[in-house]
Amino acid sequence: MADDIKFSDFTPAEKRRVAALTARMALPRANLTKLRRKVERVEQDALSRKNKK
Repeated sequence: MADDIKFSDFTPAEKRRVAALTARMALPRANLTKLRRKVERVEQDALSRKNKK
């Protein structure tokens, strides 16, 4: 996760998305690079929203 965001900074939908992507990473055929980029995108969205406050 990014340095200055906490799990509580995510919206409920983002929490579900991160949980689902993390679960998909456990599958043997998972493309970890692609899934990691998706998680990082969600983190960036949460960080940008937090910095707007």
